[in-house]
Amino acid sequence: MTAPGQSSPASTLRAIQKNVSDSLANIADDIAHGFFEITHNSFALVGLAVVFAVITLTARPDLRQAGESRLMSWLQERQEAAIGFTEPDAIDRATAANPKDLPKQQAAVAFWLSRKYGVAPEPLSVLVAEAFEIGQKAKLDPTLILAIMAIESGFNPFAQSPVGAQGLMQVMTKIHHDKYENFGGKLAAFDPVTNLRVGVKVLQECIARAGSLEAGLKFYVGAANMETDGGYAAKVMAEHARLQAVANGRPPAYAPVRPPLAIPASMPLNSDSTDSPGPKAAEKVASLAVS
Repeated sequence: MTAPGQSSPASTLRAIQKNVSDSLANIADDIAHGFFEITHNSFALVGLAVVFAVITLTARPDLRQAGESRLMSWLQERQEAAIGFTEPDAIDRATAANPKDLPKQQAAVAFWLSRKYGVAPEPLSVLVAEAFEIGQKAKLDPTLILAIMAIESGFNPFAQSPVGAQGLMQVMTKIHHDKYENFGGKLAAFDPVTNLRVGVKVLQECIARAGSLEAGLKFYVGAANMETDGGYAAKVMAEHARLQAVANGRPPAYAPVRPPLAIPASMPLNSDSTDSPGPKAAEKVASLAVS
């Protein structure tokens, strides 16, 4: 039993608990209110910054362009860092094909050229297939086109002569630059397929102007105004014949090697017919020296 005017311990404890809970509620309310104020003000600041940035970039296109460039560069760097140096689409730029996918005739030509000129059969397969396709359209024997490539560049797509002929077919780019316009410009001369197509076009024009294949080859090599083409047409036609034989399943024919001339057994080997000077030759030299 408690004395009058004094609260019981239980009521005192309840009062303390109520005060504590009220204090905690006030603290939580203050924190929530403060957080709201801070975030509200932060969002307002962000909004103002965005508006200011939009106004600035609208008024200054140069800053906008610079910012876009920086952002694009950063994104590209991030992408390159993520994927490394791999480029799955690189195969699309490769001028190569499996020779086993070619028709038997074309595959035979590709493998023969590969062995003779030391070039991989895969890129040669593309050139052989293109030569057969464009040869049919241009009414030219595809083995003739391949023979010209063989003699001109040895199937080096980056070959360049001292006078400026470039690529597989050694086309004079400075003279025939207009023929490369539909392929993106003069640098397309180093694309093997493009150079082949332009070279065939030039060859057609040369044959039409000269009136015959052999004369057209003389025009093609730039010897139209010369007495001789230095044996160019003969080399092309010989390689053309060999490629035709390969395409038809026959062994290619080569010009026979001329054997050295033998001295007949009946010919006397005297001192005048040998390389070493004999007495008479020595006397002649001595008499010339005295005179």
